[in-house]
Amino acid sequence: MKLFTFMNNKKETQPDRSEQIERIIRKYADMIYRIAYQNTGNYSDADDILQEVSIALVTKDAPLYDEEHLKSWLIRVTINKCRDLHRHLSVIETEPLEDHEDIAAEEKQDIMEEVQQLSENYRTIIYLYYYENYTLQEIADITQKSINTVSSGLQRARKQLKNILTEEGYSYG
Repeated sequence: MKLFTFMNNKKETQPDRSEQIERIIRKYADMIYRIAYQNTGNYSDADDILQEVSIALVTKDAPLYDEEHLKSWLIRVTINKCRDLHRHLSVIETEPLEDHEDIAAEEKQDIMEEVQQLSENYRTIIYLYYYENYTLQEIADITQKSINTVSSGLQRARKQLKNILTEEGYSYG
């Protein structure tokens, strides 16, 4: 009887895989969506990417055992899904839905339109550094590049972004 009670208690305290995945999706959905939007510039595509990353979380061998590895894995999968979408869209003609977008909060937009003008690599580095608060080493690990490549990419991205902002009349004070 005592062994049976112990096993029941253990079963009740440990969430099953589906509950664990649901918790992960709830926790990281906003981050995945922001990264997808930052890479695609389109809310509809960001929704699709979020769904694809969620499916990958269910079907692939995600590192559910470690929160830090899991977050990096989710970011890597999101970036890869965005790249896949870009490759796919280069073959198919699409019509942008920007005319129908009114979802984003004003404070989240900041200078996102200007960041969108940067190349994909620079956008990713800027986004992970400033919006997700990753260190250069963490970005290097996530993007699978050397820390020197990430550091020089961040410097170049800042310079290009400053030029874009200056052209558009932003002032620095």
